[in-house]
Amino acid sequence: MTASDRHLGTGRRNFLKGAAAAALGIGGMVATGLPALAARQAGLPPAGAEFPLGLIADKSGLRIGSTDVRTDLRGEVAFRAETNAGGPADSVRLRMLGLRMSGELSGDGSRQDGGVILIEQEDADVAVQSLLKLTQPFPQRYEQTMVLSFTMKIVQPGARIDQPLVLTTKEPAVLVGQLTQFPPKGDFYQLQNPVDLVLPDDPDTTLATIHTFPVQVGSLG
Repeated sequence: MTASDRHLGTGRRNFLKGAAAAALGIGGMVATGLPALAARQAGLPPAGAEFPLGLIADKSGLRIGSTDVRTDLRGEVAFRAETNAGGPADSVRLRMLGLRMSGELSGDGSRQDGGVILIEQEDADVAVQSLLKLTQPFPQRYEQTMVLSFTMKIVQPGARIDQPLVLTTKEPAVLVGQLTQFPPKGDFYQLQNPVDLVLPDDPDTTLATIHTFPVQVGSLG
């Protein structure tokens, strides 16, 4: 083999290595893009899309201590869609960006009548558990699971508004809606679990429980 042949062989090997590296790079981009493309084709929102949703929860049932009360709550929640690594082709994660609901308490003429309740997002949504899943491609059907951790501030009649009883969810509230479109348009979501509320510094003592929470959800966008 001449020096020229050896040089040509080296050049061919270098060319093939470069071509292989380029192919891997393109393959990596395609592999990275496929989940997002599949999600869009399935009718799911793209990663980064944000959704403010209005919330109406009439006749929500709450027990505070030994007293049963009702409240009609109004408010909104906001989510941002993120890629779901566990099922990128048919679902997206929903990171909660904010939650706020408020209403007045009413009961059976007890001291809770006329009290005020305020629900707000407890903390940054670090462990994103809320999910939107495509359950049927045609006609399209979705299941949205909202996992909500929050604080509840209760101001009883006669109490100072700047000194509310502040409780927090012992375990998140889980709400599930079966949808024919997303964002929803006035769909009802079902509470999957009673929601116990505790003092932040005493998580073992339940002071209040949400028993019923019939939430109607609609797009604000």
